Amino acid sequence: MSQAWMIISGKGGVGKSMITSSLGIALAKKKLPCCCVDMDIGLRNLDMLLGMQNKVVYDVLDVARKDCKIKYALIQDTRHSDLCMLPAAQLGDVKDMNADDMARIVKKLKKRVPYVLLDAPAGIGRGIENLLPSIDHSILVTTPDDVSIRDAERVIELLEKAGKPRPMLVVNRVIPDMVCSGEMYSPQTVAATLDVPLLGFVPEDRRVLAAINRHESFMEQECAAAAAIERIAQRFLGEHVLMPAFPKPRRGLFGRRRRSKEETFGM
Repeated sequence: MSQAWMIISGKGGVGKSMITSSLGIALAKKKLPCCCVDMDIGLRNLDMLLGMQNKVVYDVLDVARKDCKIKYALIQDTRHSDLCMLPAAQLGDVKDMNADDMARIVKKLKKRVPYVLLDAPAGIGRGIENLLPSIDHSILVTTPDDVSIRDAERVIELLEKAGKPRPMLVVNRVIPDMVCSGEMYSPQTVAATLDVPLLGFVPEDRRVLAAINRHESFMEQECAAAAAIERIAQRFLGEHVLMPAFPKPRRGLFGRRRRSKEETFGM
């Protein structure tokens, strides 16, 4: 049975679109057809993360207005035959759509693919309200800091009021060294604070930004972030995958901390 998942965050800039695109690629690599939908009307960026920015002709607003059929707006990934994307409108406003429009679009997409990943706009505004009636489950993306966690609490309250299941949590931009030294919350602490199940976490990885700047996906590389997303995809599909342990600090001469080989985290 097809499922519609909303990827949501309390605040912008936590890597929500990165999680959406990379999870979509991870599912496609497993030969599981998936469609990533950019719902951030007016601030389209999912196309750039998937390297499809030069292929956009029609967008989700065109489909909502019935200016084109959904099959003409979908963009097929050339590297992964099981992945496609429905882009957001770069011009327009979230008020140009309503919940009925979104329900119709999601229903059509669920007939095409088993997994629909809806990249929601940040916050708790009209864009989220349009999506809520159509989704089956949600993934909450946050970073391990108080500001992001507080905003995430508001998102959870919104989902509860709408009668939706509690979201799965992905903690992004985790720095293992800082977690070990007590300078950063662990993903488990964030999950316990929000009282939601931890789907996984992604360590800070400079190759993510490098790939974004090249309009490529880091999922095509062997890096810590890609390995983390692969584990998240396995748990997403119901597989039992242990969370990687954080490396314990090693002390060298005069008590100075030494880096261990394990600190090439996630490989």
